[in-house]
Amino acid sequence: MKKGISLFMILCVLLSLFTACAQAESAQVPDLDIKRRPIPDNEAMAFLKQVGVGWNLGNTFDAIKGGWNKNADEMTVETSWVGIRTEERMIEALQNAGFTAIRVPASWHDHVDENYQISEKWLNRVQEVVDWAYSRGMYVILNIHHDEDQFLPTPAHKDESARYIETIWTQLAARFRDYDDHLILESMNEPRMVNHANEWWFDANNQDCLDSAKVLNELNQLFVDTVRASGGSNATRYLMVPGYDASPTCVLNDYFTLPKDTADNRLIVSVHAYTPYSFALEMPGVSTFGTQTQKQEIVSFMNELYDRYITNGIPVIIGEFGAMVKGDNVQDRVDWTAFYAATAGARNLPVFWWDNNVFSGNGERFGLLDRKTCTFPHQQVVDAMMRYAGYEKLPEAD
Repeated sequence: MKKGISLFMILCVLLSLFTACAQAESAQVPDLDIKRRPIPDNEAMAFLKQVGVGWNLGNTFDAIKGGWNKNADEMTVETSWVGIRTEERMIEALQNAGFTAIRVPASWHDHVDENYQISEKWLNRVQEVVDWAYSRGMYVILNIHHDEDQFLPTPAHKDESARYIETIWTQLAARFRDYDDHLILESMNEPRMVNHANEWWFDANNQDCLDSAKVLNELNQLFVDTVRASGGSNATRYLMVPGYDASPTCVLNDYFTLPKDTADNRLIVSVHAYTPYSFALEMPGVSTFGTQTQKQEIVSFMNELYDRYITNGIPVIIGEFGAMVKGDNVQDRVDWTAFYAATAGARNLPVFWWDNNVFSGNGERFGLLDRKTCTFPHQQVVDAMMRYAGYEKLPEAD
C-alpha cells in the first residue's frame, strides 16, 4: 500500500512537471505596437536609459530575525528566507540574460548595536555582493529595507527615526563614497505607518496620513543631506526617494515633495507598482490578464508619472514590479510582463522585477532566477522584459 501511494505521488509530480514545462514551452512573447513617447534631452533621462532592465535580490539581505529565527546568528539571516547563499555566478547569470541593473534590498536593524553602528561582518558581506554587480558595469540600487519600525514616519517617532536614518546612512555613505554613478542609494523601502488602519492606504482626509507624509518628506530630506555631506561621489550621486508606501499615488499628490538638493536633478522618484493588483499580487485574485480595463490600470498610472515627472526631466524608477504564478497562467504572465514593460519603456521608466526565489507552493510566487541552477524556469517572462523594457528598444512614435 505504501509503495503504491509513493509511486502514485511520483507519477503525479512528474505529470505536474511535464505539464508545467509544456505550458512554459508553448508560451509566446506577444507582438505589441507600443511606441516611444517624447522625453526631454537631459542627463537624467539619458541615465535612465542606461539603467535599463533591473532585478531584485529579494528575501535575502532584507530578511529579518523574527519568530522562529529571532535568535539566529546575524550571518545566517541571509539564507533564512531563501535557503541559499548568494553567489557570484547568480549575478553573472543575470547579466548574461540581459539584466543591466540589480537592486539589493538590505535590512540593518538586526545588525547594529545600541548606537546603530552596523556590524562590520554584515556590511562587508553586503558590499561583496554589491561589488559583484558593480564590477561588471551593472547599475546597483542599495537601500534600507525592512527597518519599518526604525524609520517609522510619524510625529511621535520622528526623532528616533531621524537618528536611525542619519546614523545608518552616514555609515553607508562613507563605505560607498568613492563608487561612481553605477551605484544608486535609496532612502527607505515602502515607508508607512506600520499597524495603522491606513498602513497601506493613504487617505488625504485622515490627519494621521497627512502628518506621516510631512514626516516622510523630512526624513527623505535628511537622507539627501546626510549622503551629500559625505562628499566624494556622494556629492552628485543619483539618490532615490519614495512617497508613502512607495506607491505611485503617493508621489502624484501634493503631499509628497522632492527634497532640496545641492546637486542638479540627481534625485529619482522611487515607486513600486504590482498593477493590476488583482492579477499581480492579490491572492487568490484573478489569474488571467488581457482585458482593456486591466491594461488601462497600467497605462493610467504610468501616464501620470510620465506627465508629472518624466516630461519635466525628473527621473522615476519602478523599483519593484512582478506577477505571481497562479496555477498554469504562464502565457498570461508573459502577456502581462510584455505589456507592462513596453508601457514603462515607452515612457523611459526602468523596471526592476521583484524576485523572492519562490516558484510554487504557498506564499508570494515571484521567482524568476533559480538560484541553485542559475537558470530561468520562466524564460519567456525574461524574454518579454528583454524585448520591451528600455526606452530605446521600442520604435519611435509616428
